[in-house]
Amino acid sequence: MNLKNDGNNNYNQQGNYNLNGNYSNGYNTNNSYNANGFNTTNNYNSVNNFAQGNNNGGYNNYNSNYSANQNLFNGMTNSYMAGNNGTYQQVQNSYANAERISDQKFNLILGGCLLWGFLVNCILCTVFSDSIIALALNNYVLFLISYFVLVIIGSVMVNKSDNPTVSFIGYNLIVIPIGMIISMSLSIYVAEGYASIIPMAFGITGAVTLTMMLLSSFFPDFFASNTMGKILGITLLVTIIIELILLITGAGSLGIIDYIVVLIFCGYIGYDWAKANMGPKTVDKAVDAAAMLYVDIANLFLRIMRILARSQR
Repeated sequence: MNLKNDGNNNYNQQGNYNLNGNYSNGYNTNNSYNANGFNTTNNYNSVNNFAQGNNNGGYNNYNSNYSANQNLFNGMTNSYMAGNNGTYQQVQNSYANAERISDQKFNLILGGCLLWGFLVNCILCTVFSDSIIALALNNYVLFLISYFVLVIIGSVMVNKSDNPTVSFIGYNLIVIPIGMIISMSLSIYVAEGYASIIPMAFGITGAVTLTMMLLSSFFPDFFASNTMGKILGITLLVTIIIELILLITGAGSLGIIDYIVVLIFCGYIGYDWAKANMGPKTVDKAVDAAAMLYVDIANLFLRIMRILARSQR
């Protein structure tokens, strides 16, 4: 994610302060922030291709080619993946007039935001699942427009605002449309008889996320390096292009791509966690970091489910 930093201190991509910097009067209020924000160009193509489905039971035609067209989710809201080639190359915002907080409070706020996002997803999956599927099947254009509008607005609010309340509202605008995609995916897997993979995917995702955060904490310089960001961004961009070509040509999906995407987002979890813990800690920074980690984890979860479903076919 675009972690904001102190412009006067020339906080570089590795999180180190330039020795020539001048850290006077707290945070620089000159928010020189690249407006790339979240890259929404490599979006969640065809939204699981629900347009191919019909209304006879809600799943008929779609289920037959689900493995080929599902979950090009891995580029929806990650600005680092293509627009910035996986790096934090832009000059990031300073947290103007923001109050520093302790590491414990920072991690508590970040974790609380993540839990809130997952709770919203649970509500969407358990309460509004049928309504979401009906909207996607019966009004595909409205569904896509709503999805893109919410994600774009939310991304701008998270990246541009130094106010934690505004950033949290933006975070929710990202969580809701992604939660709708997760809800539809879970419904399809259940309808196809793969309900058993859902708790397994949750467990694997949680274990992988925790492992990557620990590794990132032990080796922050490695995970937060400019080289790591470039490798992740370029690899993911190439993967997205390959998947788009396969989708357009109707060639189907390649199982190996799912494993590659899983590895990429494992790297991104470590990368974003390392970046989040560098530099001054503020409430707004915690919310911003939670937004990026949420996107990483959601992508990882969807790909793990896809791998597990394929293994049972």
